[in-house]
Amino acid sequence: MAIEQLAKPASKWCPHCRPGRGCRTYANRPAECRSFSCVWLVNPQLQEHWKPSRSKLVLTTSDDGLEVRCDPGFPDAWRKEPFRSELQQWTVSGEPLDMTIVVVTGQRMTLLTPEREFDLGLVGPDERIVRELEGTKVVNATVAKAIDVEQ
Repeated sequence: MAIEQLAKPASKWCPHCRPGRGCRTYANRPAECRSFSCVWLVNPQLQEHWKPSRSKLVLTTSDDGLEVRCDPGFPDAWRKEPFRSELQQWTVSGEPLDMTIVVVTGQRMTLLTPEREFDLGLVGPDERIVRELEGTKVVNATVAKAIDVEQ
């Protein structure tokens, strides 16, 4: 993930990271890193297979729901079982609550719904996902500039 305080872009290794070992500056890491907890760490209902080092996925929350962030070296990890089936179940249970599930691979995003996947392509930090709903069912999804959505 991007780390603003370190000017680290998404999909790039942090210069302080030692893959397989962890952060070399853990005691002095930025506040942004200190405050981060992936969903696997804070949700005891998630089973061991969701551990990021095993799944190659990091689950994070957003204002709208859940983001599934893929390790760039394993962009299709979310499509493998049991992850795909569990994500599908979450789309079904989350739909009545207006909860979204978005898969993030680099800047590419895919919105998951019970009926289909919406490949949104590359989504920049100044863009937002716009969902077209019929009741609680998502029937279309597009990307628009944040300034246009806010107006």
